[in-house]
Amino acid sequence: MTLCFFSAQYLPTVGGVERYTYNLARRVVKAGHAALVVTSALPGLPEHETDAEGIEILRLPVWPLMDGRFPVPRPGRGFKRLEALLWGRRIDFCLINARFYVSSLYAARQCARRRIPAILVDHSTGHLPMNSVLLNVAGAAYEHLAAALLKHYHTRFYGVSRGVCRWLEHFGVTAEGQLYNAVDPAEVRALAHAADAVDWRGELGLAPEAPLAAFVGRIIPEKGVAELIRAFTAAAVPGAALAVAGDGPLLDDLKKGCPPNVHLLGAVPYPKAMQLLAQSQVYCLPTYYAEGFPTTFLEAAACGCPILTTCTGGSEELLEDESFGIRLPSADPGPLAEALKKALSDEDWRRTAAQKTAARLEERFTWDAVCRELLRLACEAKN
Repeated sequence: MTLCFFSAQYLPTVGGVERYTYNLARRVVKAGHAALVVTSALPGLPEHETDAEGIEILRLPVWPLMDGRFPVPRPGRGFKRLEALLWGRRIDFCLINARFYVSSLYAARQCARRRIPAILVDHSTGHLPMNSVLLNVAGAAYEHLAAALLKHYHTRFYGVSRGVCRWLEHFGVTAEGQLYNAVDPAEVRALAHAADAVDWRGELGLAPEAPLAAFVGRIIPEKGVAELIRAFTAAAVPGAALAVAGDGPLLDDLKKGCPPNVHLLGAVPYPKAMQLLAQSQVYCLPTYYAEGFPTTFLEAAACGCPILTTCTGGSEELLEDESFGIRLPSADPGPLAEALKKALSDEDWRRTAAQKTAARLEERFTWDAVCRELLRLACEAKN
């Protein structure tokens, strides 16, 4: 079979949807099928290539709106040439990523016209955030229009978590199920426990037994990092430190008056971020962002790091109850401080939570498991 993946953005751009597309595509190839990724052109990259893992990549010309966050296909001679190459072959099944991209609407329309079985996998639990109230209103209106068009094309919807599927109901869409976000636990653990792994407590000047909480992600207001720092300070766990790994527009503001036991690390290479998780007592994500299913949840579980988070997408599937991890209704610093005290002081809870989330991860949230489900859907559609 040939499976075609539409992803408005793709590697080397790094993000959740990009990694989702790449990891499924390479396992489709590993399973003996052909994988074609259709994405947006980037400067310096060929419009058509096959990478080292056998994934064929087609990069369509676009207008890179919103600093590239919202690429829009750019019609013209180049587009028509690549379009003929794309649709001139046999495609057995399409996976279209995210409902709001113009390329997703294009893919859904073409699949409907050509009677190619397709599903759309959504990755968010909220509207795409803009920089002003007016733009938020306009963006939300556009998203409703896009959803209406997708329904007109008889698109089948899936979500990367149950939270995403519930959000799709906001658009009058009933999802058929979940095609979960995932990781390769063995790959994550190999990075986390590499022979040359950094000793983070030594790096931060901490005692070997010092309790350590970690945040890994983009430093934007919606991730709740400022609330986390206030809560950590209020928790006042003796000898404890908080390590914040990541970059973003909020970082400079957080550096002003930062407490001495809070370490703002800036951008950290991926292997070192996994090593930080493996050496921490708790991973904290008090987000109020429209998360579909944060990959960092799954990476923390693979690293044996218990999780403290808000009730965001994917948390209910991974953290069934408090014995798996702590889910808070909001990022309010008061309850967050109490939860931090528990997480950093209760060794028995941490041991149980780490074991349970690791077992749940292996059972349901590996790329091999998700790829098997994708191939099952493709085979059903083909037959």
